[in-house]
Amino acid sequence: MNPKSSKTPIRLRLIASITCLSVFAGCATTPQTARGPEYAPTADMMREARSASVPVEKRAADYLQAAAMTAPLLGSGAQETPARDTYNAACGELTVLLRTSEGGQLWNHPLTLAGNNQTYHLRLEPASSAVWAPNYFTTLQLEGQVKQKLIRKENIQEGVGGALVGVRILNPPEKFAPPKGIAASVTATLDFHAKDATLALRHPANQPTASVEGKVRPLAADFSAPISHYKPPANLLLVGLMGALRSAHYEKKTGLYFLQPYDPERIPLVFVHGLISTPFDWVQTINGLQADPEIRKHYQFWVFAYPTGNPVLYSALRLREELAKVDKLYPNHKDFVLVGHSMGGLLSQAQVTSMSRADWEKTLGEPAMELFASLKPADLVTKATTFKANSRIKRVVFICTPHRGSKMASGGIGELAIKLISLPTDLTTTMKSEIPAETLRKMNNGRLPNSVSNLAPKAPYLQVLNKERIQVPYHSIIGNRGKPGPLADSSDGVVPYWSSHLDGAKSECIVPGPHGSCQLPQTIAELDRILRLHLGISSTSKPATTVAQASVRQ
Repeated sequence: MNPKSSKTPIRLRLIASITCLSVFAGCATTPQTARGPEYAPTADMMREARSASVPVEKRAADYLQAAAMTAPLLGSGAQETPARDTYNAACGELTVLLRTSEGGQLWNHPLTLAGNNQTYHLRLEPASSAVWAPNYFTTLQLEGQVKQKLIRKENIQEGVGGALVGVRILNPPEKFAPPKGIAASVTATLDFHAKDATLALRHPANQPTASVEGKVRPLAADFSAPISHYKPPANLLLVGLMGALRSAHYEKKTGLYFLQPYDPERIPLVFVHGLISTPFDWVQTINGLQADPEIRKHYQFWVFAYPTGNPVLYSALRLREELAKVDKLYPNHKDFVLVGHSMGGLLSQAQVTSMSRADWEKTLGEPAMELFASLKPADLVTKATTFKANSRIKRVVFICTPHRGSKMASGGIGELAIKLISLPTDLTTTMKSEIPAETLRKMNNGRLPNSVSNLAPKAPYLQVLNKERIQVPYHSIIGNRGKPGPLADSSDGVVPYWSSHLDGAKSECIVPGPHGSCQLPQTIAELDRILRLHLGISSTSKPATTVAQASVRQ
C-alpha cells in the first residue's frame, strides 16, 4: 500500500468524527492598584507598601496606616470614593502580603508592626458563620489577578473591603475537590480600636453586609472570580470530543466536584453536562445564577464530570455512586437539586426513577428475560440497569433533554459516531462477559451499547425508562431554533420537541436557541425562578408556560 495515499482516509475519518459528533454537543502576588482614584494623603504610603524592596513588616504597617486613615471616611460604603478604594486596596493587599510572604510565617499570628510614626497591633478574627477561618484557605489572591476567560459579565458587589479569591488545595486532595482546589469569594476588612487592628476574612455570599468600623456596610465582592479560578484547557472542544471518542483516557476523572467549600446549610445544586461536553459548559450558567443573592446564599454549586462516550446507564450508575459517597461523608447534607443538559438530563432522570427486572421484562419481553436470567445481583450490568430512585433528590430540571431519543443518533451521522466511539477495555470486557451474545443481538443489533446508540429513539433502556414515573417535581427547558411551524414540530436542531416534552412537568419553558441553550439568559432566568420556587420565595420572573399548558403546576 502507498503510505501517502493511506493518510487521506485517516484525515477524512478524523474530520468526519469531529463533525458528526459535534452535532450532538450542547453547548503571582504582586498587588494591583485600587479600581478607582486613590486617597491623596495616603498615596506615598501605598506606593511604599507596594514596593518589593521595602521590608515586609514595614510594608504591612504602611497598609495598616493607610487603612486606618481612610476607615473613618468610608461613608455608606456603597459609593466609590478615593478613600473607600484606598481602604479596600489596603485591606486586600495586606492580606495577600501576609499570607504569602516568608513562607506564611507572619500569617495568623498576633503582630506588632511599626510604620511611619505609628505602631499597630494586628490580629485575625476567628471563624464564625460569616467569617472564614484564617487558615482555611491555602492561598489568597486579589480578584483582579484571576483572569476571566469564560465569563462574559462579571458579578461584582460594590462595598467595603478587599475582594479576594480564597483557594483551598491539600495534599492528598480532599474528597470531591477539583484538581485546582476549591475556591470561594473572600472579603478582607480591617477594624481599628486605637492602634489595635482586627483583620477579618469575611464570607460575602453568606452575609453580604457586615459591621465595619462601627457601621453596617455592604461588602465588596467578586462572585465571578472564584469560578474563573478553574481555567479551561486551551483545547476545550477537543477535550470534550476525546471524552466521547476515547472514554478510557478520561475514566479516572469521572466524579462529583465541589466548586465551593462544602456548606451543610446550603442546598447542593448538581449540574450534569451532555455529550461531547465538559463541566466548563456550566460556567456561564452558574455565573448568571450567582447574580441572585438568594441563590448565592442558599445553594452550593457542584458538577458531575464523566467521559461521554460510555453507555448512558453506566454513566448514570457512576453518578449514583458519587451521590452515595456524599451521603456517607456528609450524612446531614441538605437534599439535592439536579440540573441536566441533553444526555446529562437522561443521567439525571435515572436518579429519580426506579427500574426493576420486572419493568424490563414487561416492556421488552423475551430478550430482557434472557438477559436477567444470566445476570447475578453483583454484576455491573445488573447495577446499571436496576435501581431505585434517590430519595435525597427533591427536584430536577431538564434542559434540551432527549427523553425519547433523537433520530440523528440512528441516521447516517449517528451510525458513523457509534463506530468511532471506543469504550474502555475493562468496561467492554465486563459487558461481553455478562451479556449473552444472542441477547445482545436481539436488543442492540449485536453491538455493545455506547452513548450515541443510547440516544436512538428505539434504544431499549429508553423504552423502559420512559414508562417509569419520575418521583420528584421536575421542570423542562426546551430550545427552539424558531423555524416556522407549530411548537409540536419544533426542534433545537438536535432534539425535537416531541422528545424533550414531558406531560408531567411542573413547568415548561421554551427558549429561543439551539441545543446548547443552557447558557442563554432566558434559560438562566428560568432556572433562577425554579430555584427560588424550591426555596419557597417569590421571583421577579414570570412562570413559564407553553401553548399546551393553561397553568404552571407548582
